[in-house]
Amino acid sequence: MKSAIAIRHVGFEDLGAFAPALRAAGYQIHYRDVGEQEFRMPDPLKTDLLIVLGGPIGAYENDTYPFLAEEIEILEQRLAANRPTLGICLGAQLIALAAGARVFPDRTKEIGFAPIRLTEAGRSSCLAPFSEEPMTLHWHGDTFDLPSGAERLASTDLCENQAFTMGPNIIGFQFHPEVSAKGFEKWLIGHAAELAAAKVDVPQLRLAAARYGPELQRKGQATASAWLAGLDG
Repeated sequence: MKSAIAIRHVGFEDLGAFAPALRAAGYQIHYRDVGEQEFRMPDPLKTDLLIVLGGPIGAYENDTYPFLAEEIEILEQRLAANRPTLGICLGAQLIALAAGARVFPDRTKEIGFAPIRLTEAGRSSCLAPFSEEPMTLHWHGDTFDLPSGAERLASTDLCENQAFTMGPNIIGFQFHPEVSAKGFEKWLIGHAAELAAAKVDVPQLRLAAARYGPELQRKGQATASAWLAGLDG
């Protein structure tokens, strides 16, 4: 069985809708929970697939959170070897940093359910399930420059780089294609302080999750399945 390691920064930001697709493709999932267990792998290139999940910190805050430097080092090795690697939100920002791009605070926070706008490349990519139903979850305050050699897959009015690919094996999502309604209440509790500071209407956010949840689950699984099917080697 193939191995997939997911670096998880907070317990409720997990693989979500991606997990069933990974298992269906024959991957055994292993979480590495930052702060609870050693997440550094003896050989970063050995695992078949590495996924770096989201978290409420800045990818550039390695002085405050030293483990970020270790994650970037792992990602640099994965990118150099073109090993299958996927990042979501903070994970996408860390991939961008590892690829030499800049990560920085965006002009405003983007929190809530809103559509993405796919590029031509995005419409023919694993994000094709979002072509007709572009609604998804956004939850970030930072953004990044597009890494050299990367191809933009999606944007929003507030954030130009919502998804990018560096060949078939490397992909990053600034938005959260893995999220569905299941477990979403944990997001509302875990990010309560941020939601209050941003003056986000929590009941409305909960209602939106329930409304879009089934479709988000389907699109998330389809996106992950399509990306896994297109891996090179």
